[in-house]
Amino acid sequence: MDLVQKVIEGQRPAIARMITLAENEAPEATQALRQLYPSTGRAYIVGITGPPGAGKSTLTDKLVKELRKRGKTVGIIAIDPTSPFTGGAILGDRIRMSDLALDDGVFIRSMGTRGSLGGLSKATSAAIKILDAAGFDYIFIETVGVGQSEVDIVKTADTVIVVSVPGLGDDIQAIKAGILEIGDLFVVNKADREGAERVVIELNQMLELNPNMGAWYPPVLKAIASQNKGIEEIVENINKHADFLQESGELMQRRKERLSNEIFDLILRQVSFRITSKLKEENFWEQELDQILAKEKNPYDIVQRVIKEILA
Repeated sequence: MDLVQKVIEGQRPAIARMITLAENEAPEATQALRQLYPSTGRAYIVGITGPPGAGKSTLTDKLVKELRKRGKTVGIIAIDPTSPFTGGAILGDRIRMSDLALDDGVFIRSMGTRGSLGGLSKATSAAIKILDAAGFDYIFIETVGVGQSEVDIVKTADTVIVVSVPGLGDDIQAIKAGILEIGDLFVVNKADREGAERVVIELNQMLELNPNMGAWYPPVLKAIASQNKGIEEIVENINKHADFLQESGELMQRRKERLSNEIFDLILRQVSFRITSKLKEENFWEQELDQILAKEKNPYDIVQRVIKEILA
């Protein structure tokens, strides 16, 4: 496909068009991704997550500018929540990084979650492959804003940065179930605020108590992203973690696990789509709903019948 070649050449309109096709789950997107796949696997993927208001977009902006100073090209995928009522998303991260949009070495794409849980969009994986094939050295993924279930970023990124901030009421957002385990770097942003040092101490204490700690001990770093303070140190630690993963062989293991998860998700999505389409097409349970409501039948037998007939 002509579009595939243009993506490999790094042409921005082609990259944008390809990501849109992937978001819309267009049939031609799958064929294009097949052709792009041999050109992937070179980019280093950095995930940035943390509570709303922690300054993730500002931090991303400054980290990308620091990498650009070092001659690296960067793709950014910024995930915003989608309204369950209108289906719309504000996609405001672009506004906070507006000056980066003028840099030829940076590509920014805002994406709505479109109902997907876990802090990412369904099309995030495809967008990563497209930016990777386009030749970007780093790909940054900024999640919606971490909650107890929004840990999908660990299945997607090579290095995960968990951003915290003092004074949000819940000082240790990171101790919420699952969040402490996903961080490779912890950044206490807005460190000029009162209580920043306490957050650093508490994070370190919680990390010491983590029974699943491996050979890499996540550093807890302070930053004031709005003033560009602490940014160089964060970039250095991203590179240190990348070196550690490469030397220990864990990078390949992480990417293998990621590939396994991705294939599993793709299978589930295809199966779910086909089952849903068939159910809508044939109105499988429409005639039995009244009987279920009258307690003459039960939903569990209907489910078994539907699965048996469709899978057959």
